[in-house]
Amino acid sequence: MRFVVRRLMLFVIALLGISILIFAAVRILPGDIASVMAGMNAPPERVQSLREQLGLDRSLVQQYTDWFSGIIRGDFGTSMLTGRSISSQIGSRASITMPLIILGLCVAMALGLPLGFMTVAAKSPRVRGALRLVGLIGGSIPALWGGLILILLFARGIGLIGILPSQGFPTQGWGSPPAAFMALILPAVSVGVIVAASLMRYVGAAVGSVASSGFIDMAMGCGMTRQQALLRVGCRLAVPQLVSVLGLTFVEMITGVMVIENLFALPGLGSGLVTDMGNRDLIAVQSELFMLASVFLIIGMAVDIAHRVLDPRLDGTDDMSTARNEENSAHANPDEQEVSQ
Repeated sequence: MRFVVRRLMLFVIALLGISILIFAAVRILPGDIASVMAGMNAPPERVQSLREQLGLDRSLVQQYTDWFSGIIRGDFGTSMLTGRSISSQIGSRASITMPLIILGLCVAMALGLPLGFMTVAAKSPRVRGALRLVGLIGGSIPALWGGLILILLFARGIGLIGILPSQGFPTQGWGSPPAAFMALILPAVSVGVIVAASLMRYVGAAVGSVASSGFIDMAMGCGMTRQQALLRVGCRLAVPQLVSVLGLTFVEMITGVMVIENLFALPGLGSGLVTDMGNRDLIAVQSELFMLASVFLIIGMAVDIAHRVLDPRLDGTDDMSTARNEENSAHANPDEQEVSQ
C-alpha cells in the first residue's frame, strides 16, 4: 500500500507539473488567437473585444487557474473557434484513436510475441538468424512507407487486391460497427507490423536473458526439453519485463498513430491536434495535450504497479533495505553494541 500511495502522489505531482509546462509552452507560440478569429483586416477594436470575450486580457495566472480548475471538475473548456465542448470533441476523436491503438497492439502482439520467442527457441541457427533479420528490417520501415505499401496492395480502387477502404471514417461512427472496423484494418496493420518488429526484439532479448541463466538448466534437469523449459519457465520469468515493454509499446503507438491518422484521413486525436494547432485554438490544444500526457502517466503508473505484483522479489524491498542498513550500522559500531548490551 505504501508503494501504491507513493506512486499516486508522484502521479499527482507529475500531472501538476505537466499542466504548467503545457500551459506555458502553448502561450509561448507566436500569434494571437483573437487576431486569427477576427480576420486579417479586422479593426483593433474588434480584436480587443474578442480578447476580452475569450479571457485573453487577464493575467496568465488567472487563465491557468481557471483552466486547471475546470479540468479538475471534468470541464476541458470550449473551443475558441468552433464553440463546441472540448470534452465531447476529445471523446469523438478518442473513439477512433483508442480502438486503432488497441487493434494495432493486438496485431503487434500476435506477430511479435511468438516470433520473438522463436528467435530464442528455434533449434536451427539459420532460422534464428533469419528471424532476427526480419525484426531488423521490419523495425527500419517508416510507418508512412508501410501504410503506403498497404494502400497500394489492398486499398479499394487503387490496390492490387482492392478489398479494404483506405480513406476516412464512417459518418455514423461506431453506429455501423462493420464499416468502422473495416476502416481501421489497414491503419492498424500499418502500425502493428512495425511495432511487432520492435516487440519481437524485446521479447527475444528478455527470453534470451532468462535462457542464459540457471533456471532453464534446472528445469531441463527436471526432465523438460529446452523448448518446454523456455515456454513454461522462461516465459513466466520474463513476464515482468514484457509487461514493461508492452506499456512502453502502447505509449509509443499513441504518438505513432498520428502519422497514420493523417495518411488514412482519420479524424482522430492526432489529426485533430494538428488541425487545432494550425488554427491556434489554444484551449483545445492544451487540453488535448494534457489528456495525452495523463494517459502516458497512467500507463506508466499501471506498469509500475503490475511489475510490482508480478515480480514477488520486489515485495518488501523497503523492509529488506531497512533491515540491511540496521545490520550494517550494527557491524560498523561494535563498541556501541557492547555498551547497549
